[in-house]
Amino acid sequence: MSTSTHSLDKPGILAPLHSAWGWLRALAPGLLLAGAIAAIAIWAAQFPIVTNNGLSALTLAIVLGLIAGNTFYAKLASPCHSGVNFAKARLLRAGIILYGLRLTFQDISQVGMEGVFVDALVLGSTFLLAQWLGNRVLGMDRRTVALIGAGSSICGAAAVLATEPVVKGRAEDVSVAVATVVVFGTIGTFLYPALFHLNAAHGWLALNEAQFGLYVGSTVHEVAQVVAAGEAIGPHAADVAVIAKMVRVMMLAPFLLLLSMWMAKGSGPAGNGKSRITIPWFAVGFIVMAGINSLGILPAVVIEKGIILDNILLTLAMAALGLTTHIGAVRAAGTKPLILAALLFAWLLGAGLLFNLWI
Repeated sequence: MSTSTHSLDKPGILAPLHSAWGWLRALAPGLLLAGAIAAIAIWAAQFPIVTNNGLSALTLAIVLGLIAGNTFYAKLASPCHSGVNFAKARLLRAGIILYGLRLTFQDISQVGMEGVFVDALVLGSTFLLAQWLGNRVLGMDRRTVALIGAGSSICGAAAVLATEPVVKGRAEDVSVAVATVVVFGTIGTFLYPALFHLNAAHGWLALNEAQFGLYVGSTVHEVAQVVAAGEAIGPHAADVAVIAKMVRVMMLAPFLLLLSMWMAKGSGPAGNGKSRITIPWFAVGFIVMAGINSLGILPAVVIEKGIILDNILLTLAMAALGLTTHIGAVRAAGTKPLILAALLFAWLLGAGLLFNLWI
C-alpha cells in the first residue's frame, strides 16, 4: 500500500496533469474575456436592426474588442495575454476548419459551371487587381494589401482571418482589412437591392431575380451581407445568392494554397525568396470537412451544433483580434486602405456585372 502511494506521488507520474492544469490556468483569463465579448456580440447579432443591415457577430466582436482593447484591456493584458493569443491563433484555425460544415460539393451543381466560373473570375481578378493597385499604385504594406484583397474577393472577415496566418499579418493589418469589409459590404447591402429595383423599373438590363442573385453572391463581401441583400430583392434571388456565395467560400482553401506557393517564390505579400512552401493545413482541413459534409453521413443535429460551435470559435478569434489592436496603429495606415477597398468595391460592382452578363 505504501509502495503504491509513493509511486503515485512521484513527480514523473503527475507531471503531465500539472502541466495541463498550468496551461489551462494561463489561458483561462484571456479566454474568459474574449468569451464575454463574443457572447455579447452573438447576442446583439440576433436583433433585426443588426441582421437587416448585413452585420454579423464577427464584425460586432471586433468592434467591441477594439473598444475594450483601447480602454481597459491594458490593465488586464498581462494575465490575459496567453488566452487572447490562443483564441486569435489556434481557435481561429479550428473555426476555419469547421466552416466547411456550411458547404457541400453539391452546392456547385445548383449554380452550374457558369456560376463557378463567374465566382473564380471575380475572385482571381479582384485579388490580382488589389495587388497591382495596393503595391504598385498606392505603395501600401504588402500584408495589408493581401488581406484587403482576400476580404474583398472571397468572403469578407472570414477570408481576412484565414489569410492572416499565411501572410503573417499583424493585428492592425487584419483590423484595417476587416474595417474595409464592414464599410463597403454594408454599402453593398443597400446598393444592390436599389440597383435591382431601378433596373426592374427601367429595363436597362435583361437580368431576372435569379441572375441578379448570382451577381450578388459572386460580388458582395460577407455571407451575412449576401443574405441581407438577397432577401431585400426576393426569395429566389436570396437562394441563388447564398449558393453562389458558398461556392465562392469553397474557393478559400485552394486560394490559400496558391497564395502560399506564390509567397514561397518570393513574389507574394510576404515573399522572402525562400523556396519552402508552407501548407496552411487548416485550409486542407476546411476542404476535408466540406467533403465529409458532402457525403451526407453526418446527422443534421451534428452539422447544426458544429456550425454553432464554429460561430463561437470565429467570434472568439475576432474578439481577441480587437483586443490586441491599437487604434493608433490603425490610424497610421491612413486613407490608402479605404481608397484601395473603394476601388475594389467599384470593380466588383462594374466588372462583376459584366462577368455575369457575359457568362
